[in-house]
Amino acid sequence: MSRTTLPYYADDISALARSLARQLAEIDGPPGHLQLLNALSRATGYRNYQSYRAEHRHTVPTARPQPEAPPPPKDQTALLRYFDASGRLLRWPTKAGHRLPCVLGVWAQLPARIAMNERDVNGWIQAALGFEDYVLIRRELVNHGLLARTPDGRVYRRVEQPVPDAHAALVSDICRRARPLAQGASVS
Repeated sequence: MSRTTLPYYADDISALARSLARQLAEIDGPPGHLQLLNALSRATGYRNYQSYRAEHRHTVPTARPQPEAPPPPKDQTALLRYFDASGRLLRWPTKAGHRLPCVLGVWAQLPARIAMNERDVNGWIQAALGFEDYVLIRRELVNHGLLARTPDGRVYRRVEQPVPDAHAALVSDICRRARPLAQGASVS
């Protein structure tokens, strides 16, 4: 029987640590599984694990909250140098501020509202790349919350969200470049 995955998020990790330390100090010996679940639940404001589970039973796990992205580079032409004339990403940026816009350029080329298996996702990503490391890009898409996958990794979906205003022009230009290829391309 598969286990239901429940999301877990704490607003303040310092308060979480203090609460867990206080609760674990009250327990004699090493805590059991249920004691740990109850302590984690109480640390985030729930009465116990059952009340936490009841509230989150029907929620779908979402991507982890992402740290605020670094400000976009001032010059979009610097970002366009990472892409060729057909919208393919040629190399992975070394500058952290250039990575998210490049990942968005690949994300925009993935099909929307379609469930895909890992092989299909890899095919779409490889078609959008001019280098071999499609696994890096797939991982970055998932880490940035742009691509969702089931806990077992069998089904992937592009997460629909608005492109940040700072990167909208870049993504639009990349999509315009890639459009002629996408119309004639098929992923096997």
